[in-house]
Formats: sequence, C-alpha cells, structure tokens
Amino acid sequence: MAATLKASKEGLEIVDQARKKKGWNATSAAWCDDAQTSEATLKRFRRRIPIQQDAFIAICKAVGIENWEEIVDNTPTQQAASYMEFTVYNDAWVGRESLIQQLTERVQSSCRVLLLVGITGIGKTALAERVVEELRGDWRERRDNFEDENKASDFASIALQWLEKWGEIIPKEERKPEQLLPRLVKRLCENRYLILMDSLECLLAGNEEDGWGDFKDEWWGKFFVSLLAQSDCQSRLILTSQDLPTKFETDCERYKNLWYCQLLKGLETPEQVALFQKDKLDGDLELPHSPLRLIGEVYDGHPLALRTIAGEIKGSYGGKVRAYWKENSRYIEGVKEAIDEARNQGIVKLDENRWQLASYTKVLRNQVKKRIDKTFERLKNDVYDAYVLLCTASIYRCEVKEKWWLINLEDEGYTEKQQKAAMETLRERYLVEDRGIDDEDNRLVGQHSLIRSVAIAHRLMLPEN
Repeated sequence: MAATLKASKEGLEIVDQARKKKGWNATSAAWCDDAQTSEATLKRFRRRIPIQQDAFIAICKAVGIENWEEIVDNTPTQQAASYMEFTVYNDAWVGRESLIQQLTERVQSSCRVLLLVGITGIGKTALAERVVEELRGDWRERRDNFEDENKASDFASIALQWLEKWGEIIPKEERKPEQLLPRLVKRLCENRYLILMDSLECLLAGNEEDGWGDFKDEWWGKFFVSLLAQSDCQSRLILTSQDLPTKFETDCERYKNLWYCQLLKGLETPEQVALFQKDKLDGDLELPHSPLRLIGEVYDGHPLALRTIAGEIKGSYGGKVRAYWKENSRYIEGVKEAIDEARNQGIVKLDENRWQLASYTKVLRNQVKKRIDKTFERLKNDVYDAYVLLCTASIYRCEVKEKWWLINLEDEGYTEKQQKAAMETLRERYLVEDRGIDDEDNRLVGQHSLIRSVAIAHRLMLPEN
C-alpha cells in the first residue's frame, strides 16, 4: 500500500454525499475531530492532493465510509507520484498556523531557499514537514538529513545522488563539483523540485578569525549563490539548522528577496494548551497557575519537552496530571519561584540544585537531555571559548546585562576580543537569546530554560583553571 493516497473525483463525490447526511460542511471542525486530523489535511484531501494513508482512512470512516478503498484514485499518476515520508510531523501537530501560512506564501512566491533555525527540539523539522505538506501537489520531493556521520555530505556526492535519482546519467569524467554544479542548478531551475535539507549545521565549520558559519565544502556555498543568481528557478529548498550559516547570509545578501531565514522559538501559551488538550490532558488548563500551564511556562513552550512530558503522563501515570504533579511538582515550582525571585528582586544567581528541567525523569533524560548534550559537545569541540561562556553564565536565573556574561570570561583570563567572539558564536548558534534593553540602555541576554538546565551540569565539569 502506498504511503500516501489521494481521492478520485468520483470518490470525493461519494464522500461529499456522506458528510452532507451528517450535516457537516466541507471543513467542519466536527469532521476534523472525528478523524483526529487537522483542517489543513482535510483541505488537501478535498483538493485531491495525496495525504498520509492513516489520515485518508480516518477522514473516510469519520463520515461513515468503511470501504475507503473505493475512494482512492488508482490512476498511474497516483502510483508515480514522488513524496517524501515525514519523520516528525503528524496529526498531533498544534499551533504555528499563522507562521505556516506566511512561510508557505513565501515559498509559493519568490523565496527559493527557506531557512528554519533554532535550538534542538524547538520544532524545525516538524515545521519544515508541515510546510511541505501545505505545498504538496505537483512538486517532485526530495529530502536529505545530514546528521548521519556515515553518509557522504560533500556537494559532489549529494549532487550526483540527486541527478541520478532524477534520471540523469553522469559519466565518471564529469563528476567533479565544477561540472556538477551548473548541471544541478540548470535541472533545479527548469523543473519543480521541493527539497528538504535537514541538520544543515552538520555541513558547517569555521575558525576563530572568520567565524563558524562557513561550509566545510566550499562548493555548497557556491551552489546556493549560483541557484539564487539565476533569473528564474522553479524549484524550492527548505533547510533546517541549529546554527546560522553566516557565510551563506553574507554571500547571498544581494539576493535577499529570494531567500528567507526564520528563527523558531517556543510555543505560545494558547498553543501549549492546545498541545496538552490534543493529548487528552485537561488538568484545569483554563487556570493560569494549573500544573500544565506552569510546565509550559517554565519550559518556554519547548515542543519536544512538552510532548515528552505529555507522553510520560499518559504512559506512566495513566493520563492523570495530578499523579504526575504530586511526584514532580517540586522541580517545576522551584524553577518558577527562582525565575520570579530573580526578576522581581534582582537575585540572579542560581541555586543549581533546583534546576533539573532536562533530567528530573528518565524519559526527559533519554529524549531531551541527550539531544541538548550533543549540541553542547559540538560547541565544546568547535569553539571552546563559547562553550565556557555558555556554561559559566548558567549561574544567572534570568536575563541580565550582556557585560555580566562577559565578566565570566574576563575572570578566566580571556581578552575582550575573545569574549566578544565567544558571545557572537553563541548568537549564531541560537544558544543565547537577546531579550531587549534595560533602563540604562544595556543589552539584556539570557538562556532558554532547557539550555540553562544542561549548561549547569556542564559548568560543574569545567576544570578549575
């Protein structure tokens, strides 16, 4: 059975007759609820765009059609369609609807390269897949994840894979990057390809002089510049990265209308509530200080952490929020009190024993902390000065003056130039957050609560000198 299905014209008429008998309109909320799917997926079903098989079946059964096979379009074009399988996005998705619409419209217009950046677990891949689903139609889709260290990631290898996948025969003597680049760009410009490139940070490297946002293989940089320099291009690329590819940003500045960079932050409060409700967790969500609302606030709306906690409540606590809260509330409440105390009274130094957000349960350690630890190890290997700064500044409970951060490196003997370079690296990797200006015109910076949680543990492992 195909991973995706679409309705035939005749099948859609059968579905419409069935849903009219139920008194539902074409995008009824009741239809979405019964099928446990999103309105966007339902709209694609009605536009006869392929959707995931499970969602297709659920939409049919929700209107009373048990024999969903008769609704499927089995024409040859259906079988020949090329769609990527989603690894993260599913019907449990909530929120970011306005952002999805904005990004989709950009890609549909002039944006050839969409770059989604942010810390690990913030939802970059899920959002990328969600945008792909919104765009899905007559594109030929392709995805590559560069996180696999055993997979070749140099430009020539990837370009050759793409071209051969699309039916081109490349003689061995024409497989050099300078020969593959114009051939690939021409192919992308003349055909409609939708390409998702995940974990772009794995393609980046650098040095202390030039920064850490350059490509390990210079031909990747040349590829993006060449793609944007063309007078017309039918293909679109969506990239996700934990780090800002600063060399890309600099080299492609002249083509600013043809690419866009979107920084992702945590879910807003209504989206956090929707996430917990989607998992059938109520927990008095209408109350501002209910357990789940406090969890969402303390975790800064971090999607991976919130979904991990929701899954743990459903799996280990039978869906009973009170049981989870009874056992784990002291960690959450302790952090909330520490943050409030810091902001209200100016007591900014941390009590590290009260800050175990990434590891106070085994599930969080396995699903959240390990991913953040990997980010820290990469920073430690690439830019040790920035790693030291990130760890030593974890003593602050909330946002403070930037110069307070830099004092931590000054006390360790770092020069002013080294201090500023380390801070810039943290900004480029989204491991520090700018949080406005104080009354004395000092820039305020802080850490995401999960980043701080892991930074505390790493700080304790730093050598004394």
